[in-house]
Amino acid sequence: MYNMNINYGRTLMPTVLVYTTPSRGHLYPIMDTALALARRGHEVHVRTLAVDVDTVRTAGLHATAVDPAIEARKLDDWRARSPRASVALGLQTFIDRAPLEIDDLRSAVTSIRPDVLLVDTNAWGAQAAAESSGIPWATWHPFPLPFPSKDAPPFGPGLRPAAGVLGRLRDSLLQPLVIAPLQKFLPALNAVRARAGVSPFDHIKELFTRPPRLLLMTAEPFEYPRSDWPSNVRLVGPGLWSPPAEAPAWLADSAKPILLVTCSTEFQDDGALVEAAIAAFGDDSSVQLVCTTAGVDPERFRAHAPPGVVVERFVPHALLLPHACVVVCHGGMGITQRALAAGVPPCVVPWGRDQLEVGRRVLESRCGALLPRTKLSPARLREAVAAARGNTEGAARIAAAFAGAGGGEGAAGLIEALLPADRAEP
Repeated sequence: MYNMNINYGRTLMPTVLVYTTPSRGHLYPIMDTALALARRGHEVHVRTLAVDVDTVRTAGLHATAVDPAIEARKLDDWRARSPRASVALGLQTFIDRAPLEIDDLRSAVTSIRPDVLLVDTNAWGAQAAAESSGIPWATWHPFPLPFPSKDAPPFGPGLRPAAGVLGRLRDSLLQPLVIAPLQKFLPALNAVRARAGVSPFDHIKELFTRPPRLLLMTAEPFEYPRSDWPSNVRLVGPGLWSPPAEAPAWLADSAKPILLVTCSTEFQDDGALVEAAIAAFGDDSSVQLVCTTAGVDPERFRAHAPPGVVVERFVPHALLLPHACVVVCHGGMGITQRALAAGVPPCVVPWGRDQLEVGRRVLESRCGALLPRTKLSPARLREAVAAARGNTEGAARIAAAFAGAGGGEGAAGLIEALLPADRAEP
């Protein structure tokens, strides 16, 4: 074991190191927890993507950038032609980053000397280094957990939950087929783990059972209720932090409800969603159409957007959601849960990644609407938005469940519980 937990002479405050992948979709959800730990008297350091270092510092935490070589290995799953190929490209990204993460986390530990480590679920090398360190550690997981359960359908295709003998038979037959693409990466992952000096996994699902604590950033009933959650998993609700920002001038001038359309922050070439929305609602005088293009260049849409339609790369969603009637999105867990936490029903058009699963959860919990990407058209989008607007009660029900799940304060308490007794009190 590579023991990095060296007693150099401790500061009075327990120190927490939060290590993220270079993704805002993973940084922002953990910020509520990091800030709660800081309020409790802990010294919190965040290692994250370079462009958000100043953002984290402005929030009051210490921050440095991950190794630039890690950021240079971009997530390129959007280039895949099928869901299975998309999964493979995404997992290959995590494998390619992993050796760099081992050295990067160890460098951070040597510099910061933390008492506890909080590591991104997609940082496979950093997790292995954390396990080898002798320091208490945990992970956070801001999207549906792809862990097999007798109470939920096999993860990935967005299947409807099935009941009875035939349903159990379907799930038992499909589960090996669904897990096979992940299991293929086990030899490469075990090579990473060997480099970090920790034991190999027998099954890929040990990624989720090996951490002493896994913070799953959702809540039932939006997540399928299960009787067989792994013992280390705790559902804490979504992380909803976003940087403070000034409201745009046009927001005060509009009395109409906002129809918010948004693309993924991690580029996945989902601009067709904005194009369909402009065609469907650009001339609709009953709503204010606002499109945030995120990973897609907004100039692609501005030339054909009617007057009054707002098209920007980023507008803070926290400012828009109190005025929104529906959120049309790709089904990323971040924006979907942020909408629901505000009581706004989402209309989900899944593009890839975990988004089929998120869309299915929206449909099954009756808190919004689901429109398959293959059926996306202006006319069908109008129908799906109308269906979503009919589910405001369901969205309010999920908002209440999220509010009662513990949030950042509850998650901070779970992290504190990992500290040794002599370091538990700030």
